[in-house]
Amino acid sequence: MSLSNDRIILGIDPGTTIMGYGLIHHKGNKLDLITMGVIKLSKFSDHGLKLKRIFERTLSLINEYKPDELAIEAPFYGKNVQSMLKLGRAQGVAMAAALYKDIPISEYSPKKIKQSITGKGNASKEQVASMLIHMLQIKENPPYLDATDGLAAAVCHYFQGNSTGNEKKYSNWKAFLNDNKERIK
Repeated sequence: MSLSNDRIILGIDPGTTIMGYGLIHHKGNKLDLITMGVIKLSKFSDHGLKLKRIFERTLSLINEYKPDELAIEAPFYGKNVQSMLKLGRAQGVAMAAALYKDIPISEYSPKKIKQSITGKGNASKEQVASMLIHMLQIKENPPYLDATDGLAAAVCHYFQGNSTGNEKKYSNWKAFLNDNKERIK
């Protein structure tokens, strides 16, 4: 992980219907929003095509904005196992794009992200968005909370600095696989 005071952080909230992302620039003691948005995936009926699109768009964001680090929200068990598996795949292909470009990855739980932004691990998406809008002086409310969720991952990573908390960092596939042996079949 780059501990420089001049770095760009890409944050991703993985999803298979909408994936949110946000990019911030940390320079000195200043934190600025570069951009945020969503990748809409609902037009793709095939899950494989959704994953391909996530990989391509993540690579496109990396090539355009040249982030130094990637912060990504970890999948959580929500509605059912199938949903979690699909989210895990979405997260995996976004991580693969970063690893392909040798960008270090930090993974944060949804609770950790919410806590770092609002001080409450059970904050709503709206509360997180409101804090980010205030913190980064964003002029317009984003149309999708997925965009602010992606941005929140980046800001959470910024707040973590060089501390060692719940985040996991991977700079290559070998490190990721060594830490996730139970995922290998």
